[in-house]
Amino acid sequence: MEKASSTFDLLAAGLRAEGLRQKTIASNIANVETPGYRRVEVKFEELLAQAMNEGQGKVQVDQVEPEVHQPKETPVKDNGNDVHLEIEVGHLVENSLRHETLARLLAKKVRGIDRIINTR
Repeated sequence: MEKASSTFDLLAAGLRAEGLRQKTIASNIANVETPGYRRVEVKFEELLAQAMNEGQGKVQVDQVEPEVHQPKETPVKDNGNDVHLEIEVGHLVENSLRHETLARLLAKKVRGIDRIINTR
């Protein structure tokens, strides 16, 4: 059951990261015209990969927390804002698809375990 547990943990961590990412993208979009606002992103996949490399593939996924950070790599407009609506909407769509995929995988895993438990 350890493998199933780690799969659940990984999917749950991914869903948490995507939820936080959805909030940061929404914040970016809400502040598209706010002077001086700098866009934020969520770092998770890199942190997870780093933890897996350091732990030689064994890592407590629930110990890897997504981080919100300001990349400050995008061009700044005259008002000091670096949010571009088209890019953020693209990120929103991409994130929604990732979130839906993770949710479907988790549901499939639960159905599989339910079938095993209810088999007589």
